[in-house]
Amino acid sequence: MAPKKVFSSYFLTEDAQKRLESLGYDLDQSSADQLPRTEFLRRVKGVHGIICDSACQVDAETLDAAGDTLQVISTHSVGYNHVDLAEAHRRGIQTGHTPDVLTDAVADLALTLILMVLRRVVEAAAVIPTGQWCNQPTWMLGRQLRGKAVGIVGLGRIGEGVAQRLRGFGVSRILYSGRRPREEAALRVGANFVSFDELVRQSDVVCICCSLNDSTYHLFTYDVFKLMKPTAVIINISRGGVIKQEDLVSALANKIIGGAGLDVMTPEPLPTDSHLLKYPNCVLLPHIGSATVEAHEAMGHLCIDNLQAGLEGKPLPHPIPQ
Repeated sequence: MAPKKVFSSYFLTEDAQKRLESLGYDLDQSSADQLPRTEFLRRVKGVHGIICDSACQVDAETLDAAGDTLQVISTHSVGYNHVDLAEAHRRGIQTGHTPDVLTDAVADLALTLILMVLRRVVEAAAVIPTGQWCNQPTWMLGRQLRGKAVGIVGLGRIGEGVAQRLRGFGVSRILYSGRRPREEAALRVGANFVSFDELVRQSDVVCICCSLNDSTYHLFTYDVFKLMKPTAVIINISRGGVIKQEDLVSALANKIIGGAGLDVMTPEPLPTDSHLLKYPNCVLLPHIGSATVEAHEAMGHLCIDNLQAGLEGKPLPHPIPQ
């Protein structure tokens, strides 16, 4: 029997490659930083399994290009809004993702962004090469995290991880909002459930940890920013689409809020002429929330677990919720 064909839209770790080889799969993987769409569609033709990440759109066009041989789509991510689930389900193609294993990595980065914005780390670091140090006592003053109220939008696994870390900084309150109260998680971290409007009004730091869906798309608009304290900062480690980006630019330009820290934005990569780059109180990172050795090794194993189960016609251990 001919080996099952697998295409990966990104270059796999050495451990992942060895595991796929040991399973006897015929692996084709991209080494390009940005795989052109036409090249992607060409290389998925006739494959049995696709490994992708959140930067790769797997839609009806992709499934048409792959053809009837495709059995499973395994995404190397927790989020899955880049996969057309309805179309895959209609065609009987199983879909899997990699939940749980990147919680610590993303929660760590959320705290990193909070501190970078509050303490003006990027602004301060930029002074070093210029030699323009200043000894004035009021120079480069930031704000400390201790005593601040922090609001978490979405107290899921990552939101809870952020809240756990915040407790060690002596914050005054941890608030959270969502579709419903999450009483057990809230009890573990000492968080209080409030309405979304109350959260943005009361918080000194607003941290977006919810998933991107129809109800959260452009959840943060200019009107919402106007509800925030003028010194408050917003942090996004979720998906760029949760924030209406042009409204964030306006809020920064008009000093409606105190700053922003974004690991996700729209589009990605962010154009080099983006207005977000104009504001020193807006810290931008290139979507590195899960970018730790430990997280990627664990995600790789879950990704292959899903792939292997799908190619063997078994239920996936980590299926994407339908």
